[in-house]
Amino acid sequence: MSEQLNKRIRAVIVEDEELARQILREMLASHPEIEVVAECLDGFSAVKMVPELKPDLLFLDIQMPKLDGFEVLELIGNDLAIVFVTAYDQHALRAFEVHAVDYLLKPFSAERFEAALDRAKSRIGQKNLPDPAEFAAAARETGHFAERIVVKDGPHVQIIPVAKLDYAEAQDDYISLASLGKKHLKQQTISSLEACLDPKHFLRIHRSYIVNLERVAKLEPYGKDSHVVTLNDGTRLPVSRTGYGRLRSLLDQ
Repeated sequence: MSEQLNKRIRAVIVEDEELARQILREMLASHPEIEVVAECLDGFSAVKMVPELKPDLLFLDIQMPKLDGFEVLELIGNDLAIVFVTAYDQHALRAFEVHAVDYLLKPFSAERFEAALDRAKSRIGQKNLPDPAEFAAAARETGHFAERIVVKDGPHVQIIPVAKLDYAEAQDDYISLASLGKKHLKQQTISSLEACLDPKHFLRIHRSYIVNLERVAKLEPYGKDSHVVTLNDGTRLPVSRTGYGRLRSLLDQ
């Protein structure tokens, strides 16, 4: 660990407010071991630059236009030390603390900055963050769910409105998202996606499938003790016994 700390630490600041970036720069100026290699004014820039620059440390704002901090984290991975910079409410802060994530609550003091920086330094090189989607779900207020899903497609970022998601299928460590006649592959577990979606509109009908209930045209038997749902576009998806019970109860309401 001492050898790691003797090396120069490469840092990136992702923050859309000039004043907040300036404060971070000034506080980092007294740490010659840290080199700020880039500043990103929005999430899209961070998604492009962080994988290229491969920093050791990231100061990441949560509330940003276009892509928020949680979405950035989903797209760049969780294998670097991160200090979240946030004006979030107490519910989100409890989620941060449960997951032992370093954060700075705006406005923050120099002492609080130093404490977060020390903890972040000790974690450089460790992959210790939770699944980004699960973390984002935990930080949301009760009853609030994702309104969109972000997917990295090469150098591009696709934004899928949740209302336009037809269904999701688990494929090993990935999920396939079907929307508007296209499929998008994302590295995420189907369980963490399920936690992000409003259960009033989306249902896990099978261990490998989540369906948008508004797309369900009919539910029918398929062989002995099995069922399938047919969607409005003709797509047929398997339904497990547990999924059948859940779906049947919703359709009967």
